[in-house]
Amino acid sequence: MILKSIRILLLFGITTFQIVAQNANPIAENMFYSVETAIANDQNATQLNIRDQQWFQFPLNIDQLDKLIFLNAMRNHFERWDNALFSLRKLEVLNLKANEFNYIPNEIKELKNLVKLDLAANKIAKISEEIGALQNLQYLYLSGNNLVYLPATIYKCKKLKVLQLDNNQLSDLPSAMSALPSLEILHVGYNQLYELDLQWNSLQKLEELNLEHNRLQEISASIGALKNLKALILNNNNLKELPASFSALGKLELAILSSNELKQLPQTISALKNLRTLILTDNNFSKQEQERIQKALPDCAVYF
Repeated sequence: MILKSIRILLLFGITTFQIVAQNANPIAENMFYSVETAIANDQNATQLNIRDQQWFQFPLNIDQLDKLIFLNAMRNHFERWDNALFSLRKLEVLNLKANEFNYIPNEIKELKNLVKLDLAANKIAKISEEIGALQNLQYLYLSGNNLVYLPATIYKCKKLKVLQLDNNQLSDLPSAMSALPSLEILHVGYNQLYELDLQWNSLQKLEELNLEHNRLQEISASIGALKNLKALILNNNNLKELPASFSALGKLELAILSSNELKQLPQTISALKNLRTLILTDNNFSKQEQERIQKALPDCAVYF
């Protein structure tokens, strides 16, 4: 119950953004709900919502709406990338969540103005290296797919703030991901990661890191360089210890470390002055270590 409640609060900010982003600017611009209506009323339409139509292919004349900035086509049955889609080169928000796509093609490079791309809950197993051409991209949602690897060219997306990769089949992440200077939120939970070859000291803006339900056996000492990290989620891994640098996460407010093999925490954890919630259930802490941790963190709610 504790974990569930905290996770709901943690995800609230992201969920709020996603709901708002489904309607780019409903007051300033008209939202159209069919291609035909948009063409008939305003061929300069900028917003189109064709979600939940149970369609298997895009409307043939969608390329006539070449001024589109916002397109929501989530929860249909699209599995083929229509070339007409890549003629919409002014798109900034493209929501294709919960369709049937199994790859991201080379042609994605044509949509250079994309700020948000949502392809969560598809069947994607391969991403073209041309994803790196999306240099305005800030939000990339790929959760719930069949990914086994991520192209190293992702590092070219220098403006990327949010990257969600949870619920895939990733066993590794490209070390080039360390070169994402704007990244604030990284979710890679529910994958098959045994280790991470990332230079955390390059991700100075990272605030939320979720690595739950993997197979991690250790965490690099460089994690202490994440000076802006506020939430660290590492439950359900195979961690036996944490590096001493864990205590250097001065802005950390939430740490979920349950269901690991931890016997003790670093001796310097009292340095975590902003830590308010620490979940350590289902580990191997002695009664003496539990008392030490609680004494070291008097302002933190600690759960064993």
